[in-house]
Amino acid sequence: MTAEKRLDPRYRVPVAVAGVLQLALTAAALIDLRRRGPDEIRGSKKAWTAAAFVNFFGPIAYFTVGRRRR
Repeated sequence: MTAEKRLDPRYRVPVAVAGVLQLALTAAALIDLRRRGPDEIRGSKKAWTAAAFVNFFGPIAYFTVGRRRR
């Protein structure tokens, strides 16, 4: 690999942390969707499941808008 295509070392850790955070948010949203009944979610479960895969915005939107408060 040439030097032009490598990620600058000072950005490696922040990019890795962002990736782990993205995976954790997506996993948490999908697990929560699976455990909740249809009456506990605003909208369809299928739509929120698809939205959970949209970088950061999908899981955050689900947790702030998609879940009904108990």
